[in-house]
Amino acid sequence: MRVPEAPRTVRARLAAPVVALLFRRIARRLAAQGTPIRIELPDGTVLGDAAEPSPGLPPAPRMILHDPAAFARRVGADGLIGFGEAYMAGDWASPDLDAVLARLATRMTDLVPARLQGLRRLYVRARPLRERNTAENARRNIAQHYDLSNDFFALFLDSTMTYSSGLFEEGGAAGWGGLAAAQRAKIDRLLDAAGVGEGTRLLEIGTGWGELCIRAAARGAHVRSVTLSEEQQAEASRRVRAAGYGDRVRVDLCDYRAVDGEYDAIVSVEMIEAVGHEYWADYFRAVDTLLAPGGRFALQAITMPHDRMLRTRETYTWIQKYIFPGGFLPSAQAIESVARACTDLRVRGSMSFGPHYARTLRLWDERSQAQSRRIDALGFDRVFRRMWHFYLCYAEAGFRSGYLDVQQIVLDRPGERTPSPLQVGADGEGR
Repeated sequence: MRVPEAPRTVRARLAAPVVALLFRRIARRLAAQGTPIRIELPDGTVLGDAAEPSPGLPPAPRMILHDPAAFARRVGADGLIGFGEAYMAGDWASPDLDAVLARLATRMTDLVPARLQGLRRLYVRARPLRERNTAENARRNIAQHYDLSNDFFALFLDSTMTYSSGLFEEGGAAGWGGLAAAQRAKIDRLLDAAGVGEGTRLLEIGTGWGELCIRAAARGAHVRSVTLSEEQQAEASRRVRAAGYGDRVRVDLCDYRAVDGEYDAIVSVEMIEAVGHEYWADYFRAVDTLLAPGGRFALQAITMPHDRMLRTRETYTWIQKYIFPGGFLPSAQAIESVARACTDLRVRGSMSFGPHYARTLRLWDERSQAQSRRIDALGFDRVFRRMWHFYLCYAEAGFRSGYLDVQQIVLDRPGERTPSPLQVGADGEGR
């Protein structure tokens, strides 16, 4: 994997001194707020934290600038994309990456001067048209991430091969040993919310590696699951057959816009993020068309604050460039308003459990870091591993700071409602 060279354009050279001054300001502000980052320069200079930590206080997370000039040019030319690329290239490093990113995420809107925030449109890239999730582009966008290698994902996912937030029970097993149970608890709660049981005709939009299919079939449901990932379709089908539910589950390589039939329940786990805001209306219309009278739609979605979503929906981010091309996170308000505007579906209940995702991501990152040699053996190089580490820590920081959330949301048609099994979750955040 290659990272672009640090730019030497006029824009990059002019912006670099501003970036250097801005980071000094950020270091001072964080220290004054009692949440310092220790920024270490090659000449021995330390910004934002004393050379020796204060007695009784934990040491500040370290951000080590190996090449300050290249770092400043990258950030000056490409903002947060450049910030991530600088890490991938080795311009900076950190033994406390998740903590560094969490402190920056928590305070970023306060740390950048308002006058510079106002210039954001001048340096933030627009999203490439080739990554918009048209029916033609969507399969390529999905393949870039989900078709990396089933063997690769198996190295850091738990035995359920579930690539979404778990729902940890209070008092349950801690650490890696509790992750599979947390994933099953999340799936079971969503199936309960959708009313899935014996004889249910269930549609799953976004297959993953098949655990939800298997658990739904074990309840007696007849499942159709659709995905655009060839790797996931193959592995999910294999796992379904191995579990003995080949006669109850069908896994199709199919875009949600091309699904036909009628279903008593529809579920989708962290797939709406891959739809793209331009196609949310199409997504909800498809669900509304496919859902039988009296049916429920239960989805799990990563969400961001609505005002932030509105400000960023036309910009291009590091996550979109390197991890999820075409992806975009909705707000809970956007989900509710698009469904209301385009369909007869209305939000019936929701549960928020963002801290559970931070915990899930931490476990994935620890596992992937421990598997570095096996990842290398699959053909993924050091730059890829740095990218993956940055991605998982970047996401964890978003959830730890409260900037991101994950929710299970149930929608149905008010005139067709039946008693709902939706209950408040373990963290008490539901409605």
